[in-house]
Amino acid sequence: MTVTLVGVAVCLVLACAVAVFALIASRIRTLSGRVGSFECAARPAQPADGPWVAGIAQYGAGRLDWWRSWSLAPRPSRSWRRAQFEVVGRVSLAGAGRGDLYLVRCRHLDDDFELTMSPEAYAGLASWLEAAPPSTVIRII
Repeated sequence: MTVTLVGVAVCLVLACAVAVFALIASRIRTLSGRVGSFECAARPAQPADGPWVAGIAQYGAGRLDWWRSWSLAPRPSRSWRRAQFEVVGRVSLAGAGRGDLYLVRCRHLDDDFELTMSPEAYAGLASWLEAAPPSTVIRII
């Protein structure tokens, strides 16, 4: 009798784990399929060797939203308004063996952070910032 209960408990735990994994995979697929979305890892600028968090960013009319990849949260983890968003610098990671990525240093209000993205995603980010209404001042380096 006890062996049967343990077996049922193990099966329930495995079923729950598979369900959570399926939900996360579905969420990633949905976010990736949205118009204006791109893969983008983020971390605070300080400390300089802080951990990267994988995510997906999406352009909106007046903001850039960023979701963590491995989360079930229905809302973005971060949201930056275009009027206060500034690209401070950009470095190719070719020297680090990742020539297909840029390290983009950004500032939103007083918050400095870094993003990694493909060259195509960076071109989209720069275009999105430059397409801001003329009343806002955006600096891109």
